[in-house]
Amino acid sequence: MRLLPLSPPLRWILRHVLIVLSLTVIVSLALVSVFHQPIGPTLVYCFFISLFCAATINLLRYGLGWIRWRVLDRLGRAPAEPFDWPGWPLMLVCLVLGTAVGYSLGVEAANFVTGLQERSLLSSPLRRVLSVMVIALIPGFGATLFFLYRHRIAAAEAHAETLRRQAAETQLRLLESQLEPHMLFNTLANLRVLIGMDADRAQAMLDHLIAFLRATLSASRVERHPLQDEFGRLEDYLALMQVRMGARLRAEFELPEALRDVPVPPLLMQPLVENAIKHGLEPHVGGGTLRVRASAVDGELWLDVDDDGAGYDAAAPATPGGGFGTVQVRERLAVAFGPRARLELSRLDLSRPAGGGTRARIRLPMPSPMPSTATAATSAATSA
Repeated sequence: MRLLPLSPPLRWILRHVLIVLSLTVIVSLALVSVFHQPIGPTLVYCFFISLFCAATINLLRYGLGWIRWRVLDRLGRAPAEPFDWPGWPLMLVCLVLGTAVGYSLGVEAANFVTGLQERSLLSSPLRRVLSVMVIALIPGFGATLFFLYRHRIAAAEAHAETLRRQAAETQLRLLESQLEPHMLFNTLANLRVLIGMDADRAQAMLDHLIAFLRATLSASRVERHPLQDEFGRLEDYLALMQVRMGARLRAEFELPEALRDVPVPPLLMQPLVENAIKHGLEPHVGGGTLRVRASAVDGELWLDVDDDGAGYDAAAPATPGGGFGTVQVRERLAVAFGPRARLELSRLDLSRPAGGGTRARIRLPMPSPMPSTATAATSAATSA
């Protein structure tokens, strides 16, 4: 039988009930062993007293804590959370008042259940009231220390996680800032070569470069953009390269409709396309075809860049790709997705000792599609 997941409030209530039950058993066993009281009624009284004391203390803590937060908020000194730790002075007030009220309510509830007539604090002499309060405050004080310790550990872990995320985002921004000029310098170097060979084609290439950079530099300022925008930038770049290479470069794209809105980091596939042209198609006399494809396989997103050009040397190390572009892709995948994402390079035609083309495949956990409003905003920023 499969259990349904519990909501956070229900988990919080169940956790406190279990703590109350644990305190009930401990206090009951102590009272039975020390004062030789009957175990049945003792368990009932301890349970109701512990339950009402815990509930009253928490209600007072959250109520007084909210009032304190409102006052500090008007003074401009409010903490980030309204129900954060209120401090020991206010907490001691909650413990004393909550224990007194909770004890009285718990005794009345236990009287109703057992049919006995145990005296409440209001009808007890001062000496008994003080002794009862001291005994009742011990578990409340211990539970407060326990929850304070857990709260501080959780806060420290959340702060550490925030710092780790900020460091990862900073590293990702650094990697992206390194990638943009690298792509630009490669393109300008290609343009410089073409200027000396064909001025008209160089002019056309420059026009494509201006349009490409306008879209690319805008897209690179967002943390994620839809996969269709990533393919759009690659189409712009390959149109730019086709001006220089002419019929030697042919491009094919395959993007399923279901994957068009999947978010990916900008310029993620750009270095792989550059490498395919530089190392695969340009050295090949007849050029070749570059295929860019996206697919969903077993909960993963596969992004393939295939070329049928020169390929890499079979005598090279088993894991090729130590250049700037592939290093950047691997580091960005590690920062953005962790160890579940990776870049794989392989030869397409294993029957040929050299050549046969190369496949660069990015494998990453399938992200959730971007909302339509975010997709529209990203596209608008890219085209601005």
